Amino acid sequence: MREVHSVANLDLNLLVSLDALLQHRSVTKAANQLGLSQPALSAALGRLRRHFDDNLLYRVGNEYHLSPLAAELRQRVRLALDGVERVFSAQPDFDPAESTREFSILVSDYGIGVLGDTLAGLFAEAAPRARLRFGPTSPDLVARAEHSLLGSDLMLVPHGFVTDLPHQDLYRDRWVMVLSSDNDDVGESMTTDDLRTSPWVVVYHGQTASTPAARQLRMLGIEPTVQVITESFLTVPQLVVGSKRIALLQERLVHLLPLNVGLRTVACPVDVGELVEAMWWHPVYERDPEHLFLRDLVTRAASMATDEPDVPWPT
Repeated sequence: MREVHSVANLDLNLLVSLDALLQHRSVTKAANQLGLSQPALSAALGRLRRHFDDNLLYRVGNEYHLSPLAAELRQRVRLALDGVERVFSAQPDFDPAESTREFSILVSDYGIGVLGDTLAGLFAEAAPRARLRFGPTSPDLVARAEHSLLGSDLMLVPHGFVTDLPHQDLYRDRWVMVLSSDNDDVGESMTTDDLRTSPWVVVYHGQTASTPAARQLRMLGIEPTVQVITESFLTVPQLVVGSKRIALLQERLVHLLPLNVGLRTVACPVDVGELVEAMWWHPVYERDPEHLFLRDLVTRAASMATDEPDVPWPT
C-alpha cells in the first residue's frame, strides 16, 4: 500500500513540475518551460512516480502518454496551482487600477451575449492592466461547481443547477419558442401537439444536462422529438431557419439577433417558468477584496445591460 504523506513534508515545487509534465507530456518541453535542466526535471518525475506509485507518463513509440491517474490529476493540479497562486498573490489592499492579475468567469455564450460587452467595458475602465477571461460552461463543470470554482472566480448559470454555494441573482429572462419564418406547420400560436410532433433543436441533452425550460417540459409529460443537439445557444437560430425544427430560446438573446435572421417567435403553450440568471462563487472567496471587486462589476454590468424595455420581436 502506498504511503500517505503529510502535506507539510511535501515539496510544493513538485506541483509545478507535475503541472508542466502533464501539460506537455515531455520532460524536455516541461524543463524548457520551467527553466530547468532535463536531468533536474527527470529527477522530479522520479520523485513524483514514487509518491504516486504510478508511472504517470509512459512511452508509446516516439510519444509519451498519460496514465489513467495522470489524466485524472491534470485538472486537479491546475486548480491546485491556481489556488496556491491566489494565496501568495493576495494583498491587504487591492487597487484594481494597478492589478495585473487575470480574472476568470465560467459563462455560456448566452451570458456573454447579454453581459459580455458591458462587463468588458466596465472592467477595462476599472482595471486597465488586468485581464478578463471568459471560459465556457459545460454540464461537467456545472455538476462539479464547488470544485470548478476553486479554479475560476465566478460561474454564471441560472438557478436549478447549483446548490449550497454563495450566489447573487443578476436578472430574469423569459423563454420563447423560435421557428423559421417560413414554417407553415405552426400557426400564429403553438399547441402542445406542436411541441410533441415538431422536430427540435436543443441545447445540451441528457439525464443531467438540459436547460431549465426543457426539464420543465419533461416534468409536464412533454418529451420533445430531438433532432439536433448543440452546446451553443448562439447556434440555435441557424439550426432552425429554413427547417421545420423548433427550439426554446431566451428572449433577451432573441432580441440581440439581426431582425432579418429569418425567425419568428411564438409563446410557449405551456408554462416553462422564468430563467433567473445568477453568479455563483466558492465560499472561500466570500470576503476576498479582488473577488468583491469582480462581483460588483458583474452586478453593475447586469443592471446596465438588462435595464431596457421589452421590445416585441417582429413576426
